Amino acid sequence: MHAAASQFQITTPGVLMHDNEILTQLLDAIRRFVNERLIPLEAKVSEDDAIPADALAEMRALGLFGLSIPEEYGGLGLSMEDECRVMFEFCRCSPAFRSAFGTNVGIGSQGLVMFGTEAQKEKWLPGIASGDTVTSFALTEPEAGSDSGAVRTKAERDGDHYVLSGSKRYITNANRASLFTVMARTNPDVKGGAGVSAFLVPSDLPGVSVGKPEKKMGQQGAHICDVNFDGVRVPSELRLGEEGQGFRIAMQVLDRGRLHISSVCVGVAERLIEESVRYAAERKQFGQAIANFQMIQAMLADCRAEANAARAMVLDAARKRDAGADVTMDAACAKLFASEMVGRVADRAVQIFGGSGYVADHGIERFYRDVRIFRLYEGTSEIQRLIIAREMMKRGK
Repeated sequence: MHAAASQFQITTPGVLMHDNEILTQLLDAIRRFVNERLIPLEAKVSEDDAIPADALAEMRALGLFGLSIPEEYGGLGLSMEDECRVMFEFCRCSPAFRSAFGTNVGIGSQGLVMFGTEAQKEKWLPGIASGDTVTSFALTEPEAGSDSGAVRTKAERDGDHYVLSGSKRYITNANRASLFTVMARTNPDVKGGAGVSAFLVPSDLPGVSVGKPEKKMGQQGAHICDVNFDGVRVPSELRLGEEGQGFRIAMQVLDRGRLHISSVCVGVAERLIEESVRYAAERKQFGQAIANFQMIQAMLADCRAEANAARAMVLDAARKRDAGADVTMDAACAKLFASEMVGRVADRAVQIFGGSGYVADHGIERFYRDVRIFRLYEGTSEIQRLIIAREMMKRGK
């Protein structure tokens, strides 16, 4: 357990989390933590564009930074399904809170978990699991976003080092990161992803610099920054996997990350539905609660049906992944549907709240802005559709 104490903690990293009773305790603790600590902080986090240090400490104490890190390295070692269930609960609060540990649980650590050497894992994973080490995933560039195989950042071999030069854009948690997973081109003669390799790059290496956080539409408190590599000498033992495997590593990491983000979308949708149902029951017009009007009921019903469908898709894909199946298409389907779903739910919530949904009093307008990013990162909706269609043609169904 991290040194910070928390009234919500129920276990310590290293305790087997495969017991349903222990998982239930964790979910209960997270539900209380979200309701009692995080939801009351939402407006302050948005206004300050920062998550309070004591809230971060409690997240560490709950083990949230190590949900997906194997138990032998100090994490909770949750299955994909159990991780999704945790996100359903946790993400009933502002998604900025989830972003604080999201890269440690997902894209910032999973390349290391899946492809790292034992020495790499022993060095980095315990700190990632505790939250003492914050990770970031550095793939996107000014000219390489959806076209992730177009990476221009170079990694040139020089003896027992690689020399990294280039820039990355919109990197989540870059200003807090101690370790970057960086995709860089090691073979300039090979076009596309085949010439790309992955590297673990500590942020304190000479030549690594991080830009100031971008001003964003939503999710204040969660930061994205440019990262620059100016002749950074990276020891060859920090290469992740073999040369030329970087794109493959990135795609497998993103398959997993898309299920994580899909579960985040479900959690946020559940919060919006709760708020909408409560408001519809309280708000009076024409002498009665607006919940009595069929058009309001229709919007609520559509929200519930779509959220339930997204939850089922996420859990089905997560179980398949836990069973060792290829979930590239399933993860893309879940990410596409869940991210589009939560956008529709947020829009309906604004409509149900009316003028109150457009001003800051209830936080609904903040959620409306917050959820827009889900259709963009971890692969845009358009990229998900291309992946789904490609997999369909490959499988003939």
